[in-house]
Amino acid sequence: MAQTPPQARPLAGSNPTSWNRRRWLSALPPAWGWTAAAGWFTLPALAQTPAKEDHTGGDPLNSMQWPVIRKKFTGSEPLRFNPAITVQGPPFAEDAMNVPILVDARPLIRQGYTVDRLLLVADRNPVQHILTFMPHKAWPVLALRFRMEQASPVRALVRTTDGQWHVGQTWVNAAGGGCTVPGATRADGSWSQTLNQVQTRLFTSVLATDSTRLRVRVMHPMDTGLVSGIPAFHIEELELRDSANQLWWRLELHEPVSENPFITFELGQRPPGTLLLQGRDNNGNRIYHEVTA
Repeated sequence: MAQTPPQARPLAGSNPTSWNRRRWLSALPPAWGWTAAAGWFTLPALAQTPAKEDHTGGDPLNSMQWPVIRKKFTGSEPLRFNPAITVQGPPFAEDAMNVPILVDARPLIRQGYTVDRLLLVADRNPVQHILTFMPHKAWPVLALRFRMEQASPVRALVRTTDGQWHVGQTWVNAAGGGCTVPGATRADGSWSQTLNQVQTRLFTSVLATDSTRLRVRVMHPMDTGLVSGIPAFHIEELELRDSANQLWWRLELHEPVSENPFITFELGQRPPGTLLLQGRDNNGNRIYHEVTA
């Protein structure tokens, strides 16, 4: 039969209380970090708090709507935020029905890319998609006014011909309500007298003497469909062609574009001959105008 070893006893002259404490510490599990030789122990490390989940998808503006915008407009194609793209708006838009915005994606050209199309969106608008611009022979530069329902990130989603998306953005504060009230010509009924009338001006840009600037104004109520009793009624397409029928740019407009759209384009070199501006609204009304110098 195996013999039970005699129980250890404190040495003569030692302190029984100290001896019992050492025996108790020696029985602690290794996780507690007792070191008999050093005569000290450490408490186990507390469990680390897991990192907070990012519901914005890495958006620099911390918008909860960004993951939806990303999936809706760019799908699964590669995307990166590019600070070289200019998206410039006012710090505070006093008139939420006419918010000025400037988009300049020319730095992508200097980086070696070719721009396929540019989408302008407002995260918190009831209709997020403002327009799609396909520059073709023009520069990827656009200035216009649009409606805002509330303060929101405003983004330029620029797709280059290699299938990548480049995103520029800004934050615009607004008094709100711009999408849910009728425009001035709708309120006084004058829209029908000027519908689809066009004014244009073609001139040399004061910022770049080798560039031609085109300003276009089309008279149209641009109803959003969010006002009771007034259905959506807006310009859908505009395009510019030269005398050789070459396409210079194409524009797809949506409800948030302001009443009587006033849009500025940078054409680069001056197109030859007479230019033809044409398009239609969502009721099939045609837009036709010859642009001369």
